Amino acid sequence: MNQSTRRTFLTTAAALAAAPAVSAATTQTHHEDALPLGVATYSLREFSRADAIKIIQSLGVKYVNVKSMHMPYESTPAELAAARAEFEAAGLKIIAGGNIDLKGDDDSVKKMLTYAKNAGIPVVVCAPRRDNLGVIEKYAKEFGLKIAIHNHGTEDKLYPNGASVIELVKNMDPCMGLCYDVGHASRTGVDVVKEIEMAGARLHDMHVKDLADLSDRSSQVSVGKGKLPFPQIFKALKKMKYPGVVNLEYEINAKSPQLGMAESFAYMRGVLDGQAS
Repeated sequence: MNQSTRRTFLTTAAALAAAPAVSAATTQTHHEDALPLGVATYSLREFSRADAIKIIQSLGVKYVNVKSMHMPYESTPAELAAARAEFEAAGLKIIAGGNIDLKGDDDSVKKMLTYAKNAGIPVVVCAPRRDNLGVIEKYAKEFGLKIAIHNHGTEDKLYPNGASVIELVKNMDPCMGLCYDVGHASRTGVDVVKEIEMAGARLHDMHVKDLADLSDRSSQVSVGKGKLPFPQIFKALKKMKYPGVVNLEYEINAKSPQLGMAESFAYMRGVLDGQAS
């Protein structure tokens, strides 16, 4: 075992050793009824669906935003139903999915939203073109889905932050809204708390991460170790009675993210507990 492999093994082992303590903690009230926490399974992109489910369970999380590597686009309706059943059997609820590719034409959009419906994904996180939003709206209404357009920061010329999404959908059907990524939005220099408040009922989903340097995408750290104002973010979400889930999207340490994810949830639960006391 070389040094790099040994380090990865030890990190993973330490995280898994801590898992029973994390799971036990979930028997206590973390005030998540006021603000539920979930996992964007992109965080576990290097793991199979079965292994991702086990890790999510170990974190004591009930909600998942599923990425396509864990429910492949090419799956049949029966295969998608079976995949959904695996999550549900583990006590996990699929509350969103994505990013899902909605950059195509009418037929492609219909195909992808049919996939979402068959997969039991009620909120479709996406980063579509601007000129096909009407087509997306049409099928979302037909299928009873919510559309949550995901912002991706300074390198995203279409949707860098929340305001860029809300400006486009503000006069569309209420199903059209925002998946707000606070980490990416912060890199555009906006006040993320004000953007959350601005989105209001159009805020359909949340992705959270933390940054040591709010201008540097590569500076991601465990939530609570960076500069994002999570106490203020959580207060704003609770004040507006945000009906969705706050999903951790942990993009670093892809092969061994468990410890950082556990640290992130411990911090977020601590913030929620502190605000309830």
